[in-house]
Amino acid sequence: MQRRDLLRHAGLALLAPWPGMWPAALAAAGAETAATGRFAPPAPLAPIRATADRLIAVGAGTRPFRAAGPRIEAERVGRRTVVHHYGHGGAGWSLSWGSAAMALPLIQAPGARSIAVIGAGAIGLTTALTAQRAGLTVRLYARDLPPDVASSVATGVWSPDSRICTAEYATPEFENQWQRMARASWRTWQSMLGLPGQPVAWHDGYALSDEPFGQPGGKSGSGMLPGEPDYPRLESRLLRDLRPAWQPLAAGLHPFPVPHVARYTLMHFNITALSRLLVDEFLRNGGELVTRRFDSIREFAGLPEKTVVNATGYGARALVGDESLIPVRGQTARLIPQPEVTYGLFHLQKDLFVVPRADGIVVQAQAPGDFGNPDATPDRAASVAAIGRLAELFPPGT
Repeated sequence: MQRRDLLRHAGLALLAPWPGMWPAALAAAGAETAATGRFAPPAPLAPIRATADRLIAVGAGTRPFRAAGPRIEAERVGRRTVVHHYGHGGAGWSLSWGSAAMALPLIQAPGARSIAVIGAGAIGLTTALTAQRAGLTVRLYARDLPPDVASSVATGVWSPDSRICTAEYATPEFENQWQRMARASWRTWQSMLGLPGQPVAWHDGYALSDEPFGQPGGKSGSGMLPGEPDYPRLESRLLRDLRPAWQPLAAGLHPFPVPHVARYTLMHFNITALSRLLVDEFLRNGGELVTRRFDSIREFAGLPEKTVVNATGYGARALVGDESLIPVRGQTARLIPQPEVTYGLFHLQKDLFVVPRADGIVVQAQAPGDFGNPDATPDRAASVAAIGRLAELFPPGT
């Protein structure tokens, strides 16, 4: 998630008055509400039980970042058409459906009725389903299936411009293409709200900072890893209408032990349920899953399909020799689910990002050496340390 943008652009939202109320310090307002018989104040927040003994999973993966943005293009490789569809940085889940729709004409162009998709992450699964819905027969080849793919360890939040390209490549043409992808994906994700297992859901969250939001030179104005490039802030400029703006909470209107707090509303994906839903639909539509590893694009020559979609994410660096792909390591841990915890948290100074998913409370761990780091080995100690920082927000007795 692009945490720099969350806090930098919070400053704009803080200019607007917050019309709501918070119960912890609004006894008078609560009494007035009760007297008028209109609305009861919202319930207090349930504390997160942030202890290492509640840790149920730690996973790490590599975001496939390309400075020029996602690669969506076709090329002839021998007698086959290979449609490259990878390089979405930290926006794979967010952009997946719209990106698949953009790749579809390239997939259909050769006229084949049966295609192969390589890779079973967010991009591979949604591309396979998009092709099926267009009437194509799809065989999906993958070395690993969910939950053993990089997409399964994502934080799972709507972050369509997270490490999507560098500022120099954000031309008007790119921005228009990106916006079409984002809005198309958004429409599809909204259609999945309320399904069994809650594959897609919304939550409120609280941005916490020791410094004023948007303070020049402060850590609340940064948040990216050391050595990272300048990323364009596309969502705040082009998609403002898709979700509510940040709202400030004055001192005493929240339970957190920090001086600066803002509330946000964010969409997230319960990845365990979502992945199963996508795989089940693929199989119901007649799709076939084949477990197979590819070490070279030349191996595509042995496939029966004449059109092949390369949706291998960071794996494309070795598979097709795309050295423009830069790995950005990411690690998430999941705590035992707490259905009563329906809010997320974001504390920049503590390097904390928390998502209240149904498949576990997700706690992200991030380190200075993650940019350019292809190591996908989970580091349990890093997640335990992040959980310890989270516990500091919930003093004993809360």
